[in-house]
Amino acid sequence: MNTITVEQMITVDGEITVKGLPIKRGQYVEVIVVPHEKEIPAKDPLTVGQLKQSGLIGLWKDREDIPDGASYARLLREQAQLRHTHDTA
Repeated sequence: MNTITVEQMITVDGEITVKGLPIKRGQYVEVIVVPHEKEIPAKDPLTVGQLKQSGLIGLWKDREDIPDGASYARLLREQAQLRHTHDTA
């Protein structure tokens, strides 16, 4: 059995919402909640040097199905913002 681990901060007392799981309608799942005793420290943001070395810059440059990476990234951001707007409405 494969497990999926999701960590998130609780924003509403007694409620957890998990989205984007690779689970199909009709499948059964078991949910186990393990509260952390300590807060998980925020990760430091990447420096410019670390970002350049991360491989994220130019990630889509050799993709034939994505001719314009900047336009594609803009489209993904817009779609994510629309999803976020619909989720909070």
